[in-house]
Amino acid sequence: MAMKAIIRADERGLLFKDGNYVRYLKPGTYRFWPLADYKVVTLNVNKPFSVPDRDLQLFLQDAELANELTVVDVQDYEYALHFEEGKIARLLPTGQYAFWKGWKKHDFVRVDAREPEIDASIDVSVLARLNVAYVQSFEVATYETGVLFIAGKFRKTLAPGKYYFWKGPVSAVVKLIDMRQLQLDLTGQEMMTEDKATLRLNFVAQYRIADPLKALELKTFEDQLYVLLQLVLREYVGSLKLDDLLRTKQEIGTYVLDKMNKRADELGVVFQFAGVKDIILPGDVKEILNTVLIAEKQAQANLITRREETASTRSLLNTAKLLDENETLYRLKELEFMERICDKVGTISLSNGGTLLEQLNAIVSAKGKT
Repeated sequence: MAMKAIIRADERGLLFKDGNYVRYLKPGTYRFWPLADYKVVTLNVNKPFSVPDRDLQLFLQDAELANELTVVDVQDYEYALHFEEGKIARLLPTGQYAFWKGWKKHDFVRVDAREPEIDASIDVSVLARLNVAYVQSFEVATYETGVLFIAGKFRKTLAPGKYYFWKGPVSAVVKLIDMRQLQLDLTGQEMMTEDKATLRLNFVAQYRIADPLKALELKTFEDQLYVLLQLVLREYVGSLKLDDLLRTKQEIGTYVLDKMNKRADELGVVFQFAGVKDIILPGDVKEILNTVLIAEKQAQANLITRREETASTRSLLNTAKLLDENETLYRLKELEFMERICDKVGTISLSNGGTLLEQLNAIVSAKGKT
């Protein structure tokens, strides 16, 4: 019985005899002599032309078949974006590819993989559907600036957004720089004053990165800022005696801010605030200062007491002079004191007689009857 092969409308056939390609078969029904070693490979025209373990060049020798194919040859340094009916289908790396004509419209966009930065003319929706083996993306947040390096060399800075680059022979790297206000905390920094007093300092500095590229030129950027801030603080603290330092501690921040901003261009940053959070003294120094403080307060209290005593004595002296010079005032003062006494007691018993005592007794008795 003859071998029968049916090729449908959306198919094409490749006829092999004894393992060798013979010819191209269009849609239809075919019969072959059974004693010969015939084989038909059926291909779907909606899919790329591909025969396992066979080189494309073998089939392109057939002029009739070659006329039915669209062939694209992608060079070593290229990628080709394959569009079917205007929609992205696939990315083609280096190699030779063939697609059936007639059923779909095939378009190809060639890109140079040696230039990683993807042209803005290629739609983002296309890039998002490509294989991650060929495309890489970087996202720059709203508070960041991106610094683009191509083949290790600075290319440009990137505003917030999402960026795509080809993966190929030339690398693209985006380094992200935080442009928000940043804070550097120095905690428990042990330092020595001019008079050899040891203390610990908690200090804070706030800054912004003004030049991202210069900031990236510094290896371990934050560590270098930290060490520089330490050195400036040690320089200032070491130039003052402990008493002067405690008295003018608010000026430390101003000094540090001025000193650091003199190197702003070199560092690529701008310092916005600096200040002392705490000055921690050793226990023995703290005890001595407390003793001095108590002594000072006691001396102030004694001074105030003596001042008040002097004022009180002077007031008594003036009163005595007035009473001595004015007999009527003296009598009024005497009656005032007697009135105070009468308000405090109900009755008074007097002994040893006397004119004044008799009068006083009479006054008190009369007050009791009323």
